[in-house]
Amino acid sequence: MRIATYNVNGINGRLPVLLRWLEETKPNIVCLQELKAPEEKFPLQAINDAGYNAIWHGQKSWNGVAILARGMEIKELRRVLPGDPEDSHSRYIEAWINDIVIGCLYLPNGNPAPGPKFDYKLQWFERFNIHAQELFSSGLPVILTGDFNVIPTELDAYKPERWVDDALFRPETRVAFQKLMKQGWTDAIRKLYPGQTIYTFWDYFRNAYGRDAGLRIDHFLLSPLIDKRLKSAGVDRHVRGWEKSSDHGPVWIEIED
Repeated sequence: MRIATYNVNGINGRLPVLLRWLEETKPNIVCLQELKAPEEKFPLQAINDAGYNAIWHGQKSWNGVAILARGMEIKELRRVLPGDPEDSHSRYIEAWINDIVIGCLYLPNGNPAPGPKFDYKLQWFERFNIHAQELFSSGLPVILTGDFNVIPTELDAYKPERWVDDALFRPETRVAFQKLMKQGWTDAIRKLYPGQTIYTFWDYFRNAYGRDAGLRIDHFLLSPLIDKRLKSAGVDRHVRGWEKSSDHGPVWIEIED
């Protein structure tokens, strides 16, 4: 079974790219981020016509997350990260699919840092870590995936010295990610490619994609029951090179059924 995550950077504006990729790779489950569309503007008919069921949590102009499944029932578990009833950002959605808990997230960017946006990033991260611990402790097969907006190590950035003051790479952000990983999650890409340079994001500026000047900020975290089933993982890097594509590439894992 192939499970993928993709920050589409505007689902309606890039719908042809998304549909082309779905047709080419046919993942069984897909987590999407940055829909940038309100609830009523989600292109459900086009997604259904491509063979996928869907649940989504939209927001006008910003954020937005969705989970798609091909030929499988999606049982929604939650669409708001617990811990802050005042938080109106659509950044998390969770579902039960094929006996797996799938958590799809779009963690705040946090720039400029320091500042209110960075404070919100760290607060959201703390809430996420609390919820992730509960999921991990449940003993269920769980996958947490999406755009974490975290560069975990220097290996995950082209010229990391340029990112030292960025919210994605500041010490506080990396400490929060390390705290999450210490719960026992497996980073699927790093398990299979521990020392390899792998990127999932390439900026639109300065020919970043052409120079392979990227970042690894989209991650798959696996609970032990899923870790045991992990067969392969990768990035569909070529999709970033398509016309009018997102600045992220789709990331995927394959697990034994």
